[in-house]
Amino acid sequence: MRKSLLVLLSGMLAGVVFAGTAGPATAEQLQPVPKGKAALVANPLYKTGKLEPDACPEQPVHNDDAETAEIYLDFFLDCLNEAWGYQFAKAKLPFSKPRFQATTRSGVETGCGRFPKDAQAVYCPRNKKITFHLSKGILSEATELFLLEVMAHEYGHHVQQLSGIMTAFNSRKYRTDKAYLTELRKIELQAECLSGAFIGSIWRSLNRRQSDFSYVLRAAYDTSSHGKAKNIAYWLTRGFDQESPGACNTFSAPASKVS
Repeated sequence: MRKSLLVLLSGMLAGVVFAGTAGPATAEQLQPVPKGKAALVANPLYKTGKLEPDACPEQPVHNDDAETAEIYLDFFLDCLNEAWGYQFAKAKLPFSKPRFQATTRSGVETGCGRFPKDAQAVYCPRNKKITFHLSKGILSEATELFLLEVMAHEYGHHVQQLSGIMTAFNSRKYRTDKAYLTELRKIELQAECLSGAFIGSIWRSLNRRQSDFSYVLRAAYDTSSHGKAKNIAYWLTRGFDQESPGACNTFSAPASKVS
């Protein structure tokens, strides 16, 4: 979930056909969703290789225009569903699409309570729903990559929920706030990396300059719940460069990379 343009908020952790020959796994072929430590450090998604690249060009969007922004997000949600649905099929894990709501008002019901003040977007694991606040701030820079990056980040939480990572995180016992925040940063930095992996996989179809991606990296800054700005940029770049969830195992990373 995201606060302001790029700073992450911890409150609620509570059409494109991609190339490839693998079809959806049948019920007989699916394996159980991993649990506990195995879900975190040895998840089957880590071994699925690169996301399948295909054209996912940006739809027209205008600054300060909520209507075109919602259309833009709906289109990328289709791309995200195709890309991650195929990835889950390779992992032989069950997949389902998230629900989605775009709103110009904060305070709407999300399924995990009211939308938090100043948040940009939240994912609720209870109803598998992404709620995206089309605030004046993000709409003022709608032609930048922020809409796409935030959407792909929230979808990363959906990936974590379906693959057992979020459940494993939420089921652990934390003796102190410090211990909880340490693990929460791994969740949020992993979602950052998963966002980068998706953006990297479709980058060639976006017709963007590298400076557009660099602008997103520079906008990050330190938060106690989501890590240092340099680590946010590190995981986003790592995912972008490798285009694979295998790049995103924050639960086996050195402490310095998830601080």
